[in-house]
Amino acid sequence: MRAGRVVNFFILLAIIWFLWSWVANVSQQANSTLNDLSYSALLKEIDAGNIGSIELSNTGKITGTFKSPVGDKTQFVVEYLPISAESADALSSRIMAKNPSADIRTKIESDGFMMILLLQYLPIIFLIGLFFYVARKMQNGPNKVMAFGKSKARLVQDRDKRTFSDVAGVDEAKEELREIVEFLKNPGKFASLGAKIPSGVLLIGPPGTGKTLLAKAVAGEAQVPFFSISGSEFVEMFVGVGASRVRDLFEQGRKSAPCIIFIDEIDAVGRQRGTGLGGGHDEREQTLNQLLAEMDGFEGSLGVIIIAATNRPDVLDSSLLRPGRFDRRVVVGKPDVRGRLEILRVHAKRLPLDERVDLEIVARGTHGFTGADLANLLNEAALNAAGNNQRIITLGNIEYAKDKVLMGTEKKSMIISDKDKRITAYHEAGHALVALMVPEADPIHKVTIVPRGMSLGATWQLPTEDKHNYSKTYLLSQLRILMGGRCAEEITFGEETTGASNDIDRASEIARRMVCEWGMSELGPIKFGEDSLHPFLGKQLSEGRKNYSEDTARKIDDEIKRILTEAHDEAKITLKLLQDKLQKIAELLLDKETIGGEEVLGIVKGS
Repeated sequence: MRAGRVVNFFILLAIIWFLWSWVANVSQQANSTLNDLSYSALLKEIDAGNIGSIELSNTGKITGTFKSPVGDKTQFVVEYLPISAESADALSSRIMAKNPSADIRTKIESDGFMMILLLQYLPIIFLIGLFFYVARKMQNGPNKVMAFGKSKARLVQDRDKRTFSDVAGVDEAKEELREIVEFLKNPGKFASLGAKIPSGVLLIGPPGTGKTLLAKAVAGEAQVPFFSISGSEFVEMFVGVGASRVRDLFEQGRKSAPCIIFIDEIDAVGRQRGTGLGGGHDEREQTLNQLLAEMDGFEGSLGVIIIAATNRPDVLDSSLLRPGRFDRRVVVGKPDVRGRLEILRVHAKRLPLDERVDLEIVARGTHGFTGADLANLLNEAALNAAGNNQRIITLGNIEYAKDKVLMGTEKKSMIISDKDKRITAYHEAGHALVALMVPEADPIHKVTIVPRGMSLGATWQLPTEDKHNYSKTYLLSQLRILMGGRCAEEITFGEETTGASNDIDRASEIARRMVCEWGMSELGPIKFGEDSLHPFLGKQLSEGRKNYSEDTARKIDDEIKRILTEAHDEAKITLKLLQDKLQKIAELLLDKETIGGEEVLGIVKGS
């Protein structure tokens, strides 16, 4: 029988016993209501000398007769607590003193007395025992009700299955962590030179870039115990629990030293102290104080290396980041095109890919994807191939997966009128045609009018390489491309539609940053506005702070409008000059719904 069933059995037994005791007690009270006298009234009759005969029983029942009737009754029955021998003698002496002629008898019933004891006291003892039994079981089980102060860190058992070969796209981060591995394998090499290994490593990067996988790989390479815990698991509703769990965690670590303790999302417990509109969270600050003391306090944490991960380093307490605690900060950013290619190759090892799938093209077309995004992309491609009863994953499956991840599932059931479809075709054709005519634009990869997500169509551009700096020429070209859809509608249909709302939004954001952040306007190389000064007050209170006058604000608005208007006018001129090409691209889209960049380029070149 499982432990849970045993507990349920005892609980059911306790409920039955409780109900039995309750029924017996109610029955006893019901019998008492039929008594002639209460015990206190009986004592009054005894003192009045009105007792003719009386029998005392250790079961708690007193019976007898009166000399003179009380009311209309001459006999009485009184239910009371069981009378011991000593109390029976005392009561007998009291009766004899006041009623010398009374017939007094004492009746001892051993079975009844034991039954009374069982009925009154055994359920209490049983319930106490049941409580301690359940508490002990739950303390050893996953809930750990009685173990509030125990650490919830999990010892990862499959550390030998994760090595640096499983991590791709973050070569610089791996190089920085190899030193940690070398220390864990051969600490004497560093100690002989008086070197002190960093006690803490902080992994900083966006979600999905592989911070947790890197920490596991360090443990796997060094073959040491690896404790994993989330920052939110320290703090509970009970005061002092977080600090107790920190102490217990480091105690476990010292017993297993050398080892690695990985704290994921450390910003949940490591936020700067004394912040917020309502003051600091005392329990969270106690936990943070204990963490600071354990990492570099009086005792220190010899042989225990802390690896923490966060995507919000700006909110961490400065004491956490000083030397002696998190000495080293490793940035795990989004991979570049070469890193994405390596990540795709790692995940593709376990997948039956078609030989014609060029992962380099996939890597080029997934700019901004993290490692988790790429893993999800290949998984979606595999799901699509399985749904189509394919034995291998083709490039078409990967393209489908990319469209689904970026724009949502294809809306096959969506009914679009011929007019809306025609407007969408000319809109996307305008984007594509302008993209081929402006300088420094990325090549066209695909144009589609198949509705996905919130969009009725899309024009994909495939960068030949990752860009880290954007020139003013490139940004102005992007503005013209974004305005190309609206301009195509104006030229062809003579009016605007709401289909360009997202394009206008993106164009306005680029133009505003050109003026306010990048100094790419006639207002000069000046930054207008301030960064978020306090990350704890929320966006509404900390963003949008102005450091310029109302007159300057008006000039900023005028400059943004000028840049957007010029981009719109230049895109419109381009499309008017190539109106026949615009019509051919749109008609081809209406016929095929999705066309490649080579087909668009062929129309423009006249082939």
